[in-house]
Amino acid sequence: MIARDIMQTHYLTLAPSDTIAEAVNTFHRAAASEKKKVFGLMVTDDSDHLVGMLSMYDILLFIQPKHIQIWGEMEDLDPSELYEERLQQVKSILVGDIMTAEVVTISPDTHLMVIADIMIKKHIRRLPVVDDREVVGIVYVSDVFHHLLEQFFPPGTASSRRS
Repeated sequence: MIARDIMQTHYLTLAPSDTIAEAVNTFHRAAASEKKKVFGLMVTDDSDHLVGMLSMYDILLFIQPKHIQIWGEMEDLDPSELYEERLQQVKSILVGDIMTAEVVTISPDTHLMVIADIMIKKHIRRLPVVDDREVVGIVYVSDVFHHLLEQFFPPGTASSRRS
């Protein structure tokens, strides 16, 4: 089994010029269309070439105030006020400003075990599938997990034991 066999070919992408507010809306649309939570999206240019990835973690890391660890010691600070201010600022930040530009990719012919190895060793949850610089799909860790386990435990054949 190779990437081509398990990759998702319907996906939403972001542009580097999108704002973070637009990106958040795209995360919501992606989750609704995939009927599962989507934690990261590919960022592509006008030629459909991959230029980066943006994850929810990237956004949270950006909005996290730098000195949050000392908030408990500073009684005169209102954390909700600081977050509100930071969230207002983040609306105009561009995806290209905070995306991860160095992205690990795979080809459509990458073997499933190689994909699993990359995901485990590099702590990656999603891998863009690129063919001749063009994005043709994406493989999620959940797809790898389910396809690998179905080889050993076909649906309906696993017995469960309870103690």
